[in-house]
Amino acid sequence: MLKGARRSFSWKDYRDLLVRSHIQLGGPIVAVRDNLNTHLAAGLKQYGAEHDWLTTVHLPPCAPDLNPVEAIWSLVRRAMASTAFETPDDLDHKLRRELRRIQLRPHPIDGCLSATGLTPTPPTPP
Repeated sequence: MLKGARRSFSWKDYRDLLVRSHIQLGGPIVAVRDNLNTHLAAGLKQYGAEHDWLTTVHLPPCAPDLNPVEAIWSLVRRAMASTAFETPDDLDHKLRRELRRIQLRPHPIDGCLSATGLTPTPPTPP
């Protein structure tokens, strides 16, 4: 990575992800966003207001019960508790290993989704 380069998504990156998802899925998109400053950017809000295929829902502040990502991070933190890392690379390696472990085992992710009241698979139409 280039020194000084952005290491996270900008609002334009999120916009582009939504556009590509809309094109690939061929239907409307509902984006549930937390209060990350990039999610609250004026440009992203304006883009959403100008496109009827995009519906955005903002989570309230401090609502970990509604955000399955918070539960996933809780699993990662629990797995890394009481660990002393000698270098930032050691921390990075352990973090990546824990995320990969969760990725390969769907049951913890299903549990994190279920805790929010969301369903892991879309309901079948009547």
